[in-house]
Amino acid sequence: MIIYAATIFASAFLLFLIQPIIAKQILPWFGGSAAVWTTCLVFFQLALLAGYFYSDWITKKLSIKKQAILHMILVLIALALLPIIPDATWKPIGHEAPGMRILLLLAATIGLPYFLLSTTSPLVQAWFARSYPSSSPYRLFALSNLASMLALLGYPFLFEPWITTHQQAVGWSMGFGLFAVLMAGAAWFGVKTRPISDSAPDTESNAAEAVKSPPPSSPPRVIHKFIWIALAGLGSVLLLAISNHLTQNISSIPLMWVVSLALYLLTFILCFDGTNWYRRKIMLPLLAVAIVGMAYALADTRLHFELYFQIGLFSIGLFVACMFCHGELAARKPAPQYLTTFYLMISVGGAIGALLVGIIAPLTLPAYFELNIALVLLAGLATCLCWGRTSAAVFATGVTVTIFSAAAGLFTVIEFNKNVVVMTRNFYGTLRVKEFGPPAEEYRRRSLIHGAILHGDQYRDPPYNRSATTYYKAKSGIGRTILLKEKLADKNTLGPLRVGVIGLGTGTIATYGSKGDIYRFYDINPQVVSIAQQDFTYLKDSDATIEIALGDARLNLELEITQNRLQHFDVLAIDAFSSDSIPVHLITLEALAIYEKHMKPDGVIAIHVSNRYLDLKPVVQMIAEARGLHVAWVRDTYEDGSTTSDWILLSKDRTFLLKPEIVEGTFIIPPEPNTRARRVWTDDFNNLLQVLK
Repeated sequence: MIIYAATIFASAFLLFLIQPIIAKQILPWFGGSAAVWTTCLVFFQLALLAGYFYSDWITKKLSIKKQAILHMILVLIALALLPIIPDATWKPIGHEAPGMRILLLLAATIGLPYFLLSTTSPLVQAWFARSYPSSSPYRLFALSNLASMLALLGYPFLFEPWITTHQQAVGWSMGFGLFAVLMAGAAWFGVKTRPISDSAPDTESNAAEAVKSPPPSSPPRVIHKFIWIALAGLGSVLLLAISNHLTQNISSIPLMWVVSLALYLLTFILCFDGTNWYRRKIMLPLLAVAIVGMAYALADTRLHFELYFQIGLFSIGLFVACMFCHGELAARKPAPQYLTTFYLMISVGGAIGALLVGIIAPLTLPAYFELNIALVLLAGLATCLCWGRTSAAVFATGVTVTIFSAAAGLFTVIEFNKNVVVMTRNFYGTLRVKEFGPPAEEYRRRSLIHGAILHGDQYRDPPYNRSATTYYKAKSGIGRTILLKEKLADKNTLGPLRVGVIGLGTGTIATYGSKGDIYRFYDINPQVVSIAQQDFTYLKDSDATIEIALGDARLNLELEITQNRLQHFDVLAIDAFSSDSIPVHLITLEALAIYEKHMKPDGVIAIHVSNRYLDLKPVVQMIAEARGLHVAWVRDTYEDGSTTSDWILLSKDRTFLLKPEIVEGTFIIPPEPNTRARRVWTDDFNNLLQVLK
């Protein structure tokens, strides 16, 4: 019995530990977008479905001995494919479909090991039920989810802060070797152990061995399977939709994904451990409150930037919603002889939910409305399942909550579309162009918004349409840098400037361009390029020559080095944003080394670090000092409440940073008590938890 429990625990621990490890490895290759994690979850759910289908098939079609032999052959093949380090050839060039490339990369890198780990829980539970037919195997399912949750919660606190990404991958691969030993032991025990309640010899002539569980029961009906799929699918949809909601307005922080997934797994543990944590009479009122609260928070735009409120509300809401879904699943679980079918249906639901949020929604919904839809479906399903099982008052409450969540969702859509003239969505998120004007405002103005984050403004009428706005005003760090470089170039007759910009947005920085200057923009999102060219006029009105390089900026800059096409920038602005912060892979020691190769000796690298929730100034200062660069923090603030900005200027030329035009806006980066405990960020080590404000 212990060998079964140990094997299931080890497999589940590794199964969920690999998720943040592999996601963090490939996150920089695809722009640091939160959608990378969502796509990874789609793969994980599909691989889990394949694993459960395999377990259900072999337990029905093969004898215990043949099951063990087949499974161990696959485990040995998987060992030969380790370690789990993705090959650099999978890095995108810029024109590939990122979603499909991520799925193929994961399949090639971790496909077989992940598949085998996903088969372990249902397969070993089937062996357990055969060996101990008088005992319930469902507590082993709770054990597997406990191990998964421990792995997820351990990652941001025990692994990520202290172990490099490469070491994590190697350590995981060693752990898989230990799992292989345990799996071999469980297979041997399963073959050699006779069922306690069945003294008949095990024969190879049987085409299949049924899992014995007294008393016998009838197989589950189609309606039962449909309900299992619906409950599991809604839980999966809510997991991904709430994770998307939190990461779109904050940052692609692994902890945000990990916390949501850990809560999701905790509900499985509580609902399947056999101690009756789930109480319908208690959970239904909590579910009604949670649905109403989440629906209202989505509709009220004043709450969108209340970080701790949002995290608390939607984390609690996810927990309550999944307790209902998984509690109802546990209440409807079949006899042990049908457990592999039960787990298969749960996996089908999980995979469908992941596909709906990760693949279907970006293709069919113009924005992240899937969470609103999920809340309506959850309220409706809860109401239908409680038909005839509760009082009329409870049923009426369910109908009311369903109507409220639908109305709140409709209001959310209407508010989201207010003043919108262009809206589009792809792998990298939702982009909206909003237009404002009289009588609400004195001048006509357009804004580009990514999710809920402003990415640029432009006045529509001359002469204000040539004015730099928001984070790029004349007194901002980038504004002061370019204007001073222009002034020095004119004075010294050094010729036109070469300016690089990572992150196009509306193209506001191009307004500083003079005749003969070259402004080269790098952007990963083709829809941003289309909007900047068609719906804003900064690029077309600029006096400079405009160049646009599509694809991840860092990968493009690396490629230009290998092709001996150094850009010799006077100024390089790092202004790419995913959610509300710069992608991590653009502010590491290796990234800075790449930037330096493209700079003139007196060039300036300007990094935009404005952020509500993360303090990135110490991170940039540490990598700059490690590269021997001088640093200046320029803050642009306005008492009228208009957009403020924080830019960190880096240069080998200290005299430039000491010019009056720069010093006037420079602030001292305050020392922090825990700075010594921090490490310089590299591609192999970075930790956003350290910089949460």
